[in-house]
Amino acid sequence: MVGKSIPRVDAFDKVTGRAKYVEDILPQDTLVARIYHSKIANGLVKSIDTTEAEKVPGVVKIVTCFDVTEKHYYPTAGHPWTLDVSHQDIADRLVLTDRVRFVGDDVAAVIAENDVAADQAVRLLKVEYEEYPFVLKPLEAIKPEAPQIHDDFKRNILRVTTREKGNYEEAIKEQGLIRVEGWYSTPIVQHCHIENHICTARTENGKIVISSSTQIPHIVRRIVGQALGMDWGKIRVIKPFIGGGFGNKQDALYEPLCAFLTLQVGGRPVTINVSREETFVSNRVRHPFNVHLISHLRADGTLVARKVAIYSNQGAYASHGHSIAAKGMGALAQLYPCEHFSAEAYTVFTNTPVAGAMRGYGIPQTMFAEESHIEDIIKKLGENSLNWRRNHIMPVGFEDTFSKNVHHYDSFNQCFDKANAYLDYEKKVELYKNQTGEKRRGVGMAAFWYNTAVWPIALETSSCRMILNQDGSLQVQLGETEIGQGADTAFTQMVAHAVGVTIDKVYVISNQDTDVTPYSSGSYASRQTYVAGFSITKTAQELRKKILDVGYRYTRVSVDLLDIVDNNLVRITDNKVVMTLADLANASLYDTDFSQHISAEQTAQAKSNAYSFGCCFVEVEVDIPLCKVELIDIINVHDCGTLINPALAEAQVHGGMSMGIGFALSENLLIDQKTGKVLNDNLLDYKLATFMDHPDLEAQFVQNAEPTSPYGTKGLGEPPTCPVAPAIRNAVLHATGIAINDLPLNPHKLFEAFKEGGLI
Repeated sequence: MVGKSIPRVDAFDKVTGRAKYVEDILPQDTLVARIYHSKIANGLVKSIDTTEAEKVPGVVKIVTCFDVTEKHYYPTAGHPWTLDVSHQDIADRLVLTDRVRFVGDDVAAVIAENDVAADQAVRLLKVEYEEYPFVLKPLEAIKPEAPQIHDDFKRNILRVTTREKGNYEEAIKEQGLIRVEGWYSTPIVQHCHIENHICTARTENGKIVISSSTQIPHIVRRIVGQALGMDWGKIRVIKPFIGGGFGNKQDALYEPLCAFLTLQVGGRPVTINVSREETFVSNRVRHPFNVHLISHLRADGTLVARKVAIYSNQGAYASHGHSIAAKGMGALAQLYPCEHFSAEAYTVFTNTPVAGAMRGYGIPQTMFAEESHIEDIIKKLGENSLNWRRNHIMPVGFEDTFSKNVHHYDSFNQCFDKANAYLDYEKKVELYKNQTGEKRRGVGMAAFWYNTAVWPIALETSSCRMILNQDGSLQVQLGETEIGQGADTAFTQMVAHAVGVTIDKVYVISNQDTDVTPYSSGSYASRQTYVAGFSITKTAQELRKKILDVGYRYTRVSVDLLDIVDNNLVRITDNKVVMTLADLANASLYDTDFSQHISAEQTAQAKSNAYSFGCCFVEVEVDIPLCKVELIDIINVHDCGTLINPALAEAQVHGGMSMGIGFALSENLLIDQKTGKVLNDNLLDYKLATFMDHPDLEAQFVQNAEPTSPYGTKGLGEPPTCPVAPAIRNAVLHATGIAINDLPLNPHKLFEAFKEGGLI
């Protein structure tokens, strides 16, 4: 069943509107909560006048930061928990706060009978602040004179890590080295999933029951318990269908506050349904990076020594914190290995919206810097872009000393070959040389690698439960969450393959419930098929053993001679069907002498990681007078191991490419430098890429089975986003001769660059 493009198992319910999301299952008597967000970038709430707001008909209660008397600080990041205190996420949030750190911080909440009353009451709250100076850029925030945002983090540095190999300072003394240096920066962007964050909470049987659009139900349960100072078992989190997340919902965004509010109204249901404007400002964004790269090379192109500095803008609170910058730094050390490497990565607090997990987790930012810098090197050397990369990229057999990842196959060259053939890249490199005129074409390329899952940085575990129903079908539960990417379909195929049944006999329960569903961390880190593959395999082995043992009781055929094939027990000596699974399930369950309901549950811990590889090749046309880039053609090629479902894999790549196109050409969350306020917190002014900005999206694959995976698979969810922006930037460089190192490549940036470069 693995390797076939079967239709999605959730497709029918979703396209017919039968799939139930949080908003579809709200209690009829739910109260509505609206949040009052700070109007200043840094300061202290001195007082809140609720008098006029309380007069609004339908207002049930107003809760302010001054009502949070028990201050349980909690982390929000969707990371697996650890008992090692030094590695736990930073607990710097309160459900409501009087010490505000960005325009959009959570100060108070109105609970009302309906939306109208809640909205009106929020507008009538009168808040008095003591304003402090603020800082919006990391390179300014680390200066000694900058405003201090968190008392425990001097110079606003959340953390800094270094990575050293060889001796950089000694290596650069070699005579005749060529030095290439550059600064590269990426913007603040937002996930823009279709379904905004929504959660509802109520009390039932002594527990707080939360339904939430989240990627991490089991982690949310733990975080809510921490936020309220309650036993974690008293929290129940239910995740129904979810309309996208891309990492934004890998944080406990408003579940702790929602749980707190239901306790303020005696356990009545309370719902927080955030607006699109709130997702831009008060949820999470991608970390903007400033990256400084210095490379020293010999005349033959050999990399001798490299120096890296990464400055990651964390925003006002820790969220996922330093892990994004640290991962990016690690990627730079591995893609083009050299003997002498010196790097430091800073994660810096600023008074801007909080940055958290977003598809690619630091690699889109660092790959933009790295592959742009590599192209600058190649141009300075006068080399061929494709050939230089072939000669200097991560070699076969490379092993990372930390993750123990191994480059088992010649994946990069295999990906390059497919992309080159599709785009006719090398021919167009020559064809578009020395162009003149107002419209010019160019081609560009970029490569990347990506980790699968989070071991050894954090715990990687997955649990699976399988139950044999009376009709021979299986119901399957996993803690890994379907968030729109097709995970449940892949799991269905994997279970069918592992047990020996047909697809129509597998029912994956899509909705997670922490009181029922076995534990898993959730959906992130491109971990789903890889990590769940271990628990599915382990559980299937136990279930098969139980089925075959029962089969022997009724068929008297030795267990060693039995197999499960297409929903039947088969004698392997002659392939004869000796019993159907349905007959076996009924016989076992209703046996008056030996009744047994056949089920299995296993937990598997993954103590391995896996490299995913790939590249993006593009062709662009640049209109110089209009300062506009039109994407003519694009291809991503990925080695993500064995494909469970090729059609789903292609769809994943298309979605990632689209996100990368917006990152490259148009998306930028703008901050007013005078106030710290977000200026374009809506889908009209925030220029999200649409199908009008896309050519046909070509996705191809190299299937090198991952040896550490039961199914030969490795990560694909995040990788497609990673190489797109630098490929487009390099194509613009090829077309115009102008290197633009600051995303997005919108007309504003192009005008300044073309003007400075003499094209305008």
